[in-house]
Amino acid sequence: MSDGEWHRMHPLTPLLRGGLVLVVVAGLIISNLRERIADFFISSTVPGADGFQGQPGDPIDFVLQHNLVLVALLVLAGLLLVLVGLFYLSWRFHTFRITGDDVEVRQGVLFRSQRRAPLDRVQGVNLTRPLIARLCGMAKLDVLGAGSDTNVKLEYLSTKTAEAVRADILRLASGRKLAEAVAAGRVPGMPRPGRVAQATTMVTDAVTGMVLGAEVPVEPASVVEIPMLRLLMSHVFSQATLWLLVLIGLIAWGSWQTTPVLLLSVIPAVIGIGTYWVRTLSKKFRYSIAPTPDGVRITYGLFTTITEILPPGRVHAVELSQPLLWRPAGWWVVRVNRLAGRSSSSRESDQAADALPVGDRADAERVMRLLLPGLAEDAWSLVFDRGVLARPGNGEDAFTTTPKRAWILRPLSWRRNGFVLTDHVLIMRRGFIWRKLVVVPLARLQSFGIEQGPLDRALGVAEVHAHTITGRVSGRLGAIDRDAVVGLFAEAAAGAVRAGAGDRSHRWADGVPDAG
Repeated sequence: MSDGEWHRMHPLTPLLRGGLVLVVVAGLIISNLRERIADFFISSTVPGADGFQGQPGDPIDFVLQHNLVLVALLVLAGLLLVLVGLFYLSWRFHTFRITGDDVEVRQGVLFRSQRRAPLDRVQGVNLTRPLIARLCGMAKLDVLGAGSDTNVKLEYLSTKTAEAVRADILRLASGRKLAEAVAAGRVPGMPRPGRVAQATTMVTDAVTGMVLGAEVPVEPASVVEIPMLRLLMSHVFSQATLWLLVLIGLIAWGSWQTTPVLLLSVIPAVIGIGTYWVRTLSKKFRYSIAPTPDGVRITYGLFTTITEILPPGRVHAVELSQPLLWRPAGWWVVRVNRLAGRSSSSRESDQAADALPVGDRADAERVMRLLLPGLAEDAWSLVFDRGVLARPGNGEDAFTTTPKRAWILRPLSWRRNGFVLTDHVLIMRRGFIWRKLVVVPLARLQSFGIEQGPLDRALGVAEVHAHTITGRVSGRLGAIDRDAVVGLFAEAAAGAVRAGAGDRSHRWADGVPDAG
């Protein structure tokens, strides 16, 4: 598909994109005609049964009384032909192509539009399979750009075609040499299957998907398996559940003081939390994460399956955190800041931020090693044993922490609140009740800020802010000694320049020898 020529989407694309509305309309019509349908069967099987009494002004009665059945059928047939024609034009004018520099999509009959994603700005390629599309053996691709609302969508393709297109996009974005494409048989000038063969393949994939409806095993296998019970319990022992219990307690106390009718107000809260649980759990089911030659593959979703490929160098910050209610079980969550081509406040961005929804220490360490492959081995002790799990005060601490004179600013965590800078990353640790540790690769550091309020100046401390892209991972760290902050500012700036000059992760296959 990366031959620079324009290709069309799957022929069923218009049906999946807009034709499902027709199914809903047909369902509403059938629902409104259920009395007539029931009367038809009853009158044909039960002699003497009363016929259906229509409402005044019923258009069906008008058609039957004036003997216009043939005209009505012709009108419906004409409307269907118009819809089929519109679907055909929509499909014919919806094309895409992959060149050596861009991924382009153009669509529209009267109002034309064209979107382009430069390959050197691609942040990832997501393969999404909604339930209906999955049953038909189809999928859509989201080519993630580097800005807000810059994604290029290819919807829909057969699953095999979508996987091949995704591989081509990632191959070109990686800078891999053309000789590898020649060895793989995917280069301009190579003969392509004819239209009949392509159509036959599409139909075969669709029928197979509808009959089997099963997922094909994907290699390599996931490095993390989340047990169903752990996933359920992580939602039970969550802040949302805690606030719900507090709300129920307050309402119960209020109803005891006033009137029991007040207890009915609990029902909307329970329904809301239940809906939230179902929505979030359905997205986290079937979670898997595994390394691939083109980056980290993350798959999740029960009804709508999403497979993300996070190429090297696209992780701007990683956060390891442990909510208070998870501490007895030893569970952790890993989040990342990444460019996803969406608004930072959208639900999709929140989902994309969770690299590991819940896992034990071994799971968290495996995931973080996938996300931070360039971190030196001796620096990993600063993440867990000497980092987020350390007990400051029981020996030498590698972190520069809040000075004792400023303990009032962090009364519980002043011994833990601190940072350490290595040659490649800045690690920040904070929190005593809710423990968090943030790792910011210096090559991804965009800028570095220092803030100091009146109280900070009086105590001789300041707040640092390692600026990365907008996301759920915060690079802020307050109540640090002022002189240490000034030194960190200079060292982090110099380290970011060195790391950025030597970073080639955005073209991660450059320099790979030609195949063969």
